[in-house]
Amino acid sequence: MRVTVVGAGVIGLSCAVRLLEAGHEVDVIGRERTSGTTSAVAGGFWFPYLAEPRDRVTAWATETFRELARLAEEEPEAGVRMVHGTQHNPEADLWWAEPLTDLTLTEDRAEFTVPIAEMPVYLPWLERRVTEAGGSITTGTVDDLASLDADVVVNATGLGSRELVGDTSLYPVQGQIVVLGPGAAEEWLEADGADPSYVFPRGGDTVVGGTSVPHAWDQSPDPRTAERILADATAAVPEIANAEVRAHLVGLRPARPSVRLEREGRVVHCYGHGGAGVTLSWGCAAEVVELVSGQPTQR
Repeated sequence: MRVTVVGAGVIGLSCAVRLLEAGHEVDVIGRERTSGTTSAVAGGFWFPYLAEPRDRVTAWATETFRELARLAEEEPEAGVRMVHGTQHNPEADLWWAEPLTDLTLTEDRAEFTVPIAEMPVYLPWLERRVTEAGGSITTGTVDDLASLDADVVVNATGLGSRELVGDTSLYPVQGQIVVLGPGAAEEWLEADGADPSYVFPRGGDTVVGGTSVPHAWDQSPDPRTAERILADATAAVPEIANAEVRAHLVGLRPARPSVRLEREGRVVHCYGHGGAGVTLSWGCAAEVVELVSGQPTQR
């Protein structure tokens, strides 16, 4: 079956990989390539942030956790590492914790190990997986899904679906981060406070954040916000104080009341993952294959 995947972020590329593995012919069309996508700004931290409904998200996140853990062990070139860390004042019901194998709880914190993907490495690796499996990736703008010459179209355009399919329930949640040099911290940390504050060590850099501003479209880093991000993070993790600042970045998380993953005619929609694109990617990709093929896949 000929499938066109629209969107070249982590969701679109993951779907393309699984579709190719299932024997389909796959072409990916992205408005941007790797560094220009929302996924490129992501911290790559496994956690189902701003994603509903919980039952489906739990299943997608669990499947993705297991695949990312496998990549960390078996395919280090993918840029995924298993990193231990601490979350202060976690949600009481820990509904997302099913795949964790080393969860330790105290009165006000949870400690556990999760996958963290270094997105400047992980996204190009996904692209290579697509092309080496016989798929193509091109850059272009799609204004009408119905105009595409394919048996099935997978809509993985994230926030772009607001205009592409008229989904006004989609809205941006702005996130600003500071990228530091590698080795600034050994463990990840999510600190407690009025604003999001986290440190995610990756193989080649360290991501420090952040913000979570609904309905904000501006993608220009704010210097005062960057100062606050670094001050909060340094207070929680003093060892990052002298780390090299490599970049200031802003991304727009594609939020929605619930992730849209369903088939509509010859279009399979897969968007609205909030801040959990990496976290849900492989689980959602497996369901996309089911919807394209019309039969359940073996998990």
